[in-house]
Amino acid sequence: MRIGILGGTFDPIHLGHINPALEVKQQLNLDQIWLMPNHIPPHKKTTVVSSHHRLEMVKLVCLQYPEFELCDIEIKRDTPSYSVTTLSLLTELYPDEEFFFIMGMDSFVQLPLWYQWQSLFNLCHIALCQRPGWTIDTHSEMTKELLFRQANTNYLTSNSHSKHGRIFCINSQLVDISSTEVRQRLAQNIDISTVLPQTTIDYIRQHQLYI
Repeated sequence: MRIGILGGTFDPIHLGHINPALEVKQQLNLDQIWLMPNHIPPHKKTTVVSSHHRLEMVKLVCLQYPEFELCDIEIKRDTPSYSVTTLSLLTELYPDEEFFFIMGMDSFVQLPLWYQWQSLFNLCHIALCQRPGWTIDTHSEMTKELLFRQANTNYLTSNSHSKHGRIFCINSQLVDISSTEVRQRLAQNIDISTVLPQTTIDYIRQHQLYI
């Protein structure tokens, strides 16, 4: 199968995560999207709510959207969630699957700061979504990587295509909001029904999170 992987703290998970993942699945004709909450994100000091609550919110999203499956491989780990470590393990556990690691342009331009980032291209493809307002420096190292590795969907129909190493740019109508902004709205009791699934809103209210 062809599987998209979307990792994150999901603190909380919102439509800015969900909508691009759905468009990746559609445009690349993937079989599934695995939502993979982090336990110890290497680029953040901490999360606002516990791993338990973040995991439960992702489970609710998976129940609401049949396109999604929960991947709990990182949230069960007691060490930092390095993407290359996770992808290495996933390719060992599922050697027949073709993985597409979903990320935004803001993360892509920071990729050289990631642990063993170049090894990612030996393990998966990258599905690249651009957030509103984000551009890439034409002289940056990642521009060169993008130009070298960029492919279109026709590549996936080729019998000789590789299971890793390509970048697919996704055209999507992204929701311009971050988890930080969602938390601020929740704390200020501002309506967030346009950016959060109702099941997530209900869970947050039930457990009095982000107040």
